[in-house]
Amino acid sequence: MLETFVNFVLGTVSDLGYTGIVVLMALESSFVPFPSEVVVPPAGYLAAQGEMNIYLVILSGLAGSLIGALVNYYIAVFLGRSFLATYGRYFFFPPERLIKIDTYFRKHGEITTFVGRLIPGVRQYISFPAGLGRMNVPMFCFFTSLGAGIWVVVLAVLGYVVGNNIELIKLNLRPITLITLCFVTAIVAVYIYWQRKRRGDEAAV
Repeated sequence: MLETFVNFVLGTVSDLGYTGIVVLMALESSFVPFPSEVVVPPAGYLAAQGEMNIYLVILSGLAGSLIGALVNYYIAVFLGRSFLATYGRYFFFPPERLIKIDTYFRKHGEITTFVGRLIPGVRQYISFPAGLGRMNVPMFCFFTSLGAGIWVVVLAVLGYVVGNNIELIKLNLRPITLITLCFVTAIVAVYIYWQRKRRGDEAAV
C-alpha cells in the first residue's frame, strides 16, 4: 500500500510539477496528517533523473511548508484557544497535545517555531501556539522557513541520493534526523545563552 501511495505521489509531482510539491507540502504542514517523507524524496529522485531541478524542488517544498504553517497560525488567531480546545481533535490536535505544545512554546519562546519544525509529530502543530500567542508574523515566517528549510533540504538530498525506495529513505532518515536535532540543540543552547546574557547586560545598565 505504501509503495502504491509513493507511486501516486511520484505521478502527481510528475504531472503537476513544482505546483504539486507546493500543494502536497502545504497539506503536510497544516493539520492534515500527510507525511513529508513521501513527498519531497520522490521529487528529489525525479531531480536525480533530470526531470526536475533540485533547487526548485527545495524552494517549492519550503513554500508549501510555509503556506501550511500560516494556515494553522491564522486558524489559531481567528478561532482562538477555546475553539482549538473544543474542536482541535477534528484537526488531529487533541486538547492534551495543545496543552503540551502550548506550554513548550510559552517556556521557550519564538525559537520553538524553528525547533518544532524539525520534530516529527510536532512540526504540523507548532504554528497553533504561535498563533494563539500572536507571534510577530515576519518572525514566525523567518523561524518557520529556517526549520522547514533544513527539513526539506534533508529530504530532497536523501531522495536525490537514495532514490524513491521509501523503506531505504526511512532507514537513513532516522540517523540523519538525530544528527540534525543534535545540531539544532546546540544552536538553541547558544541562543538561550545569548538571550540570558543580553537580559543580564540590560539589567546591569
